[in-house]
Amino acid sequence: MTRVLFVDDEPAMLEGLRRSLYRAQKKWEMRFVTSAALAVAALQEAAYDVLVSDLRMTRADGAELLGIARDKSPQTVRIVLSGYSEERQIARLVPLAHQYLAKPCAPERLQAAIERCVELQAMLHDPRVRSLVGRVRSLPTIPRAYAELGQVMAREDATAGEVAAAAMRDSAIAAKILHVANSSFFRLARPVRRVEQAVVHLGFNAIRNLALSAEVFSRWPGKSLEGFEPDRMQAHVQAVAAGAYVLAAGQPWADDAMLAGLLHDIGYWVLLQEAPQEMAEVQHMARTEGLSLPAAECRAFGASHAELGAYLLGLWGLPFPIIGAIAHHHAPEQPGAVEFDPLAALTISHALIDQQLVAVHSAWSDGSMAVDAGYLARVGAPFDWAEAQRRIHEIGSLEQGND
Repeated sequence: MTRVLFVDDEPAMLEGLRRSLYRAQKKWEMRFVTSAALAVAALQEAAYDVLVSDLRMTRADGAELLGIARDKSPQTVRIVLSGYSEERQIARLVPLAHQYLAKPCAPERLQAAIERCVELQAMLHDPRVRSLVGRVRSLPTIPRAYAELGQVMAREDATAGEVAAAAMRDSAIAAKILHVANSSFFRLARPVRRVEQAVVHLGFNAIRNLALSAEVFSRWPGKSLEGFEPDRMQAHVQAVAAGAYVLAAGQPWADDAMLAGLLHDIGYWVLLQEAPQEMAEVQHMARTEGLSLPAAECRAFGASHAELGAYLLGLWGLPFPIIGAIAHHHAPEQPGAVEFDPLAALTISHALIDQQLVAVHSAWSDGSMAVDAGYLARVGAPFDWAEAQRRIHEIGSLEQGND
């Protein structure tokens, strides 16, 4: 049975959670405490699968509790449920919380988020995924610039100048930020010529995401196979990321959707670097037996590039919405299509980009599900199928205009 610990210094809020989640008592063992100190004691007494905590409490900073839970109980999924939505404060949570949910949060949404996090945690420990990871000689560590930016952004008094200075320590990353800031990703009103300007216009999270993408692409520049050429793959993921970003316009998680797009094929970067011969055999299997690439990967490795990529990002401590989007972008119905989120934005963008712009695997199916108006309705997308196509088509037109 899943064990969930809820923390909030408002007893009325805890009682409301207790009442709204009473149906979950059949599958969850729940405990409700009114302070960070009581939560720490509870974590020391027993193992919990999930911690759901408020961020702003009178006697302790919720971020401090999350940090303690991360260090003392790393297997526990950490979810923030808070009415505090200031971007800089949320940025502090990225190394600490797996997911952020804003108050007020519908009970069914909270329940779905908890269940999906638990399922994703289980997937990251799946023997098939561990077997695939075991075939890789060495998994790359979290990119340095991304980690340094995270440390700077974790400070409440961090300035745009300090974030820009951290990004500019690597000239390639600074160039990448300026390139993308002036591309169709963001369609800013005027050209951005300095990284600090980009930080002000785009926000801290977008800058850190772009830095991570730049480091990932620079780290595996070498080995490639037909259909997996680095330039072609980079064009594909950038188009998918731009599509996910414009589809998520106005959503508080738009930056997460962009990063999920930029990193959705990161598993291939590892496989092509560490197992190029086996990947060539996977290609041959997919072509001769009419399999999708993910299906052929699962037959050869026991898991696909999507699970490998999710596992790697889990090791790096990225938020669960991004990890889940990457893990399931070929099978988005698997975790349950309950809302329009980074997974949905990535799935829709991936399908339409392959149709209209930069398909990497043009010679065979990549295993993406059929995305249509029905899927948009099931996830409650704030646009119809024609509007989704229009937005993706506009990206292609803008990119061609930038060439």
